[in-house]
Amino acid sequence: MQNEASVNNEGVTNRYRNYVLAMLTAVYVFNFIDRQLLVILQESIKKELHLSDTQLALLSGFSFAVFYVTLGIPIARIADKKSRRNTVTISLGLWSIMTACSGLARNFVQLLLARIGVGVGEAGGSPPAHAMISDYFPPEKRSTALSVYSAGIYMGILAGYLMGGYLNQHLGWRTVFFVLGIPGVIFSLLFYATVKEPRRGATDGATVAYKPHSLGEVLRVLYSSKTFVSLAFGSALNVFCIYGMGNWAPSFLQRLHGMTTGQTGALLGPI
Repeated sequence: MQNEASVNNEGVTNRYRNYVLAMLTAVYVFNFIDRQLLVILQESIKKELHLSDTQLALLSGFSFAVFYVTLGIPIARIADKKSRRNTVTISLGLWSIMTACSGLARNFVQLLLARIGVGVGEAGGSPPAHAMISDYFPPEKRSTALSVYSAGIYMGILAGYLMGGYLNQHLGWRTVFFVLGIPGVIFSLLFYATVKEPRRGATDGATVAYKPHSLGEVLRVLYSSKTFVSLAFGSALNVFCIYGMGNWAPSFLQRLHGMTTGQTGALLGPI
């Protein structure tokens, strides 16, 4: 069943399609700002809360990743059956609230719970966004649209490093979580008010009612493709290295080279 706010894509203008793409890209920017903030702030957090490197790793890596990955599948299944627009809205609001709540943490456990909340929220960001883009843009334009959307990763990391490092140096790490978390809540309301749910299969010439496939069917199709298996395995190894390096590069520069968080963000952000 389509959400009552869904639109028939035959009447959608290119201007509105591009607007939706810009909004989804902005959501992805918030996604990576909130995801990367802890990394640029972790030395200040470690000092105040007296944390070990193992605890920092649990906060920035393991605890976030476990919930982000495992909940991504059931949330995507919900988006298959319900409104993708609503799923993105709720997810953005949740992870933004939990980012702001990180600034209230007084110990490791409280901060861990807040980071888990960020991971839970962000698990519902990308899957429905990809599906919406596919239903707003025809196949010949889809790769370009998804490339624009993916650029939100790098814009988010840039903004997180630059703003997080600067604000932490001048206002403290708690203020950073408030300043960069609360705008996401406001933006989620704007997203809900201005973005419409597209008709499923609208740009693929679908003439029959949309019917979600079972999880077993989806897995059988995916894992019957050697290309998918190879890409998934290779991507996992690639991301393993990237996040391992990225999560500790700020600490490396601050501990061994005496750089401030502002200097660290200014150096790593543009890279």
